[in-house]
Amino acid sequence: MGKVNVAIIGGGTVGGGVYQALKKNGRLIASRLGISLSVRSVVVRDLQKTRNVKIAKKLLSTDWKSVVEDPKIHLVIELVGGVRTAKQIVKKALALGKPVVTANKALISEFGEELFALADENNTNLYYEASVAGGIPIIKVLREGLIGNRIPYIYGILNGTCNYILTRMKREGSEFGGVLEDAQRLGYAEAEPSLDVDGIDAMHKAGILGSLAHGFWIPPEQIHVEGIRGISPLDIQFSEQLGYTIKLLATIKPAKKTSDSCAIQISVCPTLVPNHHVLAGVQDVFNAIFIGGDIVGETLYYGRGAGQDATASAVVSDLADAALDLKHDTHNRIPPFVPHSEDGIVAPWEKTVAPFYLRLNVVDRPGTMSKITAILAESNIGISSIIQPEGHEGDMVPLILMVHDASIESMNHAVELIRKLKVVRGIPKVIRVENFED
Repeated sequence: MGKVNVAIIGGGTVGGGVYQALKKNGRLIASRLGISLSVRSVVVRDLQKTRNVKIAKKLLSTDWKSVVEDPKIHLVIELVGGVRTAKQIVKKALALGKPVVTANKALISEFGEELFALADENNTNLYYEASVAGGIPIIKVLREGLIGNRIPYIYGILNGTCNYILTRMKREGSEFGGVLEDAQRLGYAEAEPSLDVDGIDAMHKAGILGSLAHGFWIPPEQIHVEGIRGISPLDIQFSEQLGYTIKLLATIKPAKKTSDSCAIQISVCPTLVPNHHVLAGVQDVFNAIFIGGDIVGETLYYGRGAGQDATASAVVSDLADAALDLKHDTHNRIPPFVPHSEDGIVAPWEKTVAPFYLRLNVVDRPGTMSKITAILAESNIGISSIIQPEGHEGDMVPLILMVHDASIESMNHAVELIRKLKVVRGIPKVIRVENFED
């Protein structure tokens, strides 16, 4: 039985989880692979820090460069987080011809093309299953399981923190701020939660999935992203009355009403999902990805998208692939990314088309509705339903309109005109609707 020596760069939550998984199931993995995986070094920032997972002191180091350059290290696992140092680590290892396993979605999303090219130049590979959806093997699904399919659409709930917050808000009628504080106390959200609640984490993941599905690399700046800070219990309540649940949804599909047949729409934003759709029932910290294939049809992938064990499981899966490739000298058996669409483009967000939920705070007097509907009609935006609840005190009432397909550009223009009406108070709330009919 051969042996592969591994260095784990990063001894935090995920790094500790990988070390623990290899200790727990190392013999099982070796029996399945015919290769023994041996952790030779774990690089950390602070040797004295107390860790939840006990790592043998003789393995600990603070010098990632010497560890990566050690000729006895065959394979490097990058788990430091962030981008700057992580990129240096990955580039150094690849330049030495050593395969790298990473869980770093920001690194892959922002610098994937550069790193893939470097791996190819040095006859090695970069594995990144753990970068998207934690324990759900979605990268393997797109690169291997569905390789015989065109992928017309992907819809994903890709951030467990946001899904937990929205689930609690719907279940309890709670405000965003209070639920966020609970999520932080329970460890579901970071002390500085912007990457999660502002949609950045999900945006990085969506870019990776969209690139794999459509064959051209999609940089983060081409992805429209909105977070969930502006979602109120009122929006959740009215959405429920209309038969919808609000989710932070990643959407990757062909752009509607465009002359370019290769243009795709890619976004991460709060979205009304019909209650009868399977994604509406995904609750708490769970992730789910709904993928259509032109041959296989609809498929669903569900599980924990983050956390120590789920992410460690995905890292170990990549580690096994990398070890087998080393054993059989097949480093490029499955390249990290194969461009296969020269014509693919991302449609400008303002040109994309969707139905919308529009909530206004209006003065309850005759003629209010006609002023609003006139502006929508002038913008060629049709109304599918209206809710004007009774029982509100004072002369101000919420008005909710569901509108038919409209471009983002047209909708924004109409809302800006509506906002200027004297009968409208406050900032209108616009949320995209997904009916999964494309």
